[in-house]
Amino acid sequence: MLVWVIYDIAENQVRKKVSDRCKDYGLYRVQKSVFLGDLNTNQRDSLAIQCEELIDVDIDSVYIFPMDEESFRKVKLIGQAFDRDLVSDEVLTTFF
Repeated sequence: MLVWVIYDIAENQVRKKVSDRCKDYGLYRVQKSVFLGDLNTNQRDSLAIQCEELIDVDIDSVYIFPMDEESFRKVKLIGQAFDRDLVSDEVLTTFF
């Protein structure tokens, strides 16, 4: 299932670790604190557990939003949808 991972993390080192975990799961960076990709239920749960272990739950936040393909096709993109320096051309062709 398509999954969005969005986070707000205070410390650079922790933010980097969460970013690395997202990349390890094959997610693509859409913006600096936003990743998108396909994860099954087990992967999604595992990523959530790993993020919870890394962050300070009193000040940081990580959101993992599942989204079906039909809903994703209804997403409205306004302005600069994706930072082309952060997302490869290969992934952009999937979205447009």
